[in-house]
Amino acid sequence: METFESLVRAEFAPKNTYLNTATSGLLPVRTVTALHHAVQIRADGRPLDPLFEDVETSRAAFARIAGVPVHRVAAGTSVAAQTGLIAAALPVGAEVLTAEGDFTSVVNPFHMRGDLTVRTVPLERLAESVGPGTALVAVSAAQSADGRIADLPVLREAARTHGARTYVDFSQAAGWLPMDAGAYDYAVATCFKWLLGPNGVVFLVVPEDHGGLTPLLAGWVAGENPWDSCYGPVEELARSARRFDVSPSLLSYPGLRQSLALIEELGVEAVRAHDLALADRFRKGLASLGHEALPAPGSPIVSVPGLGRLRAELSAAGIEVSDRAGNLRASFHLYNTEQDVDRLLDVLSG
Repeated sequence: METFESLVRAEFAPKNTYLNTATSGLLPVRTVTALHHAVQIRADGRPLDPLFEDVETSRAAFARIAGVPVHRVAAGTSVAAQTGLIAAALPVGAEVLTAEGDFTSVVNPFHMRGDLTVRTVPLERLAESVGPGTALVAVSAAQSADGRIADLPVLREAARTHGARTYVDFSQAAGWLPMDAGAYDYAVATCFKWLLGPNGVVFLVVPEDHGGLTPLLAGWVAGENPWDSCYGPVEELARSARRFDVSPSLLSYPGLRQSLALIEELGVEAVRAHDLALADRFRKGLASLGHEALPAPGSPIVSVPGLGRLRAELSAAGIEVSDRAGNLRASFHLYNTEQDVDRLLDVLSG
């Protein structure tokens, strides 16, 4: 049986010290191979049936990682579009509760409605701020800017107490944090970060009864029988969440299928333990250098105030991080090592 270490080393050989998964994850070797094969299918003019099969294989793999039945999973292309679908279903004047500084794609579509009441509070006060007038609570499981993790179980109970729905974006969590997406009304995740897939795929989890959503973006793939739904109005929408699908980025799914298979082989809990150990090593090293990271316990995303200005210098030295509002953001994932952490600390100490 292959070990965590051997599996990872067989799939990744970055040419630099890559500590920027919160922006975009690295592609495994198996994923790159599958993408080349998919492109060749297109170039050769062969039937595209295998690529459509990859869509369903990827959907099923994501459902397992998310902990939900596959019929609750819809396939899309962006978090903003899925948020817009949920925003469109809310009645005029409905209150949406969001966290300060959350990622734009999670909150902006609610503001764009113009006839909703959007209330924003600090992340730590989200659960206590749910009230009898709250229709929906929308939040990222892990904050993109600084890695803080929302207390989702407490939030879920507060929402249930007041009859509010919940919408959780797992984009910065899926792949290292157990999801339990079925515990929330709606859950979404893009797949090009911690899930290590190509760009262009987002999955949305909806309730068994579809949560009152209208498939406003429905095209032929949203039909119960897609190939019989290519012309004119769709006569029968898919009975599953596939009714919310949009036409897939076909070339992405062969690669995504392989990326999700790797996550399943490694196991989310093993990935989490690896990632958090590296993040903790970095936090301790920062403290020894006189720097203090923003509080984000239990997160592989570490944000350091005032050091974002060093991003270009670090990049020139072969170390990739992010600059977020002047903060240096380093994010650790399965392909990173203790040597990567120490190299970053060494450069920061100079």
